[in-house]
Amino acid sequence: MKKKLDELNLLDDFLFGTLMSHPLYGERFAGILVKIILNRDIKVLKIVSQQNYYGQDTDRHGARLDVYIEEENGILQGEVNASNIYDIEPDQTSDKAAQDSLPKRVRFYRAAIDSKSLQSGVDYSRLKNVIIIMILSYDPFGCDRMVYTVRNHCVEEPDMKYEDGALNLFLYTRGKSGVITQELKDLLRYLEDTSWQNAVSESLREVQSMVDQVKCDKEVSISYMKSYERDRMMRNEGRAEGKIEGLIDSIKELLSDSGSIPENLAAQIDSEKDLDTLRCWLKAASKSGSIEEFVKQM
Repeated sequence: MKKKLDELNLLDDFLFGTLMSHPLYGERFAGILVKIILNRDIKVLKIVSQQNYYGQDTDRHGARLDVYIEEENGILQGEVNASNIYDIEPDQTSDKAAQDSLPKRVRFYRAAIDSKSLQSGVDYSRLKNVIIIMILSYDPFGCDRMVYTVRNHCVEEPDMKYEDGALNLFLYTRGKSGVITQELKDLLRYLEDTSWQNAVSESLREVQSMVDQVKCDKEVSISYMKSYERDRMMRNEGRAEGKIEGLIDSIKELLSDSGSIPENLAAQIDSEKDLDTLRCWLKAASKSGSIEEFVKQM
């Protein structure tokens, strides 16, 4: 069931993306998140919202990042004068297949960002660091850790330095294991249950004030209603497309049997009148130049 706007937590895509890209609060909110998560002061941030990375052609998969953050002259593992890109994504899906494919999804996001962050002819040393931060309501790897830090490394020499500017952080809001700052623990609890009760620090109280302002904004309310309608239309289109495909398959199956009605379908028809209707339907379909077009016109 669709939540009301005032019921949303910051793990909900709409509220998170709206606050992150907000013209007044976005940079401050992003700054608080990154500072708490990485436990360090950050440089000037720039919010890039609703970034689309299309495939090379219509048959290639694309990626849509609601918002990401650019930090000029950032620092990653002691490397100075490198620009950082932070992609922060909340995810509370209950779909097991989507959960299992999370590492590959993160890999795809990184590839999409990398492909656009280095212009032709520019040296690879100028490639920006990409830090992908997934904030999850489920345990992605089953170890009950609050934080999973994932980097590339050499299997044979795990202590060998291999710095390619890639860092993945998976934050599990309900995790119990691992040593992290109290501030990050508080943040993870707050993101999943966004309320004044859980805003236990000055930074989180500041965020909660932002959340309250955003939820009271009429334009945000209208945008949320539009997003609901858009999602509903997509679901309806999916069902309609599935229905059309099913009808097309049924017609092809029936026509391939010389117009006779398979026993398993006949058993589901309640009366002779239904059978007559179906026979007329098949006759009309067989005269149509295109079965697909016939079904779509029904």
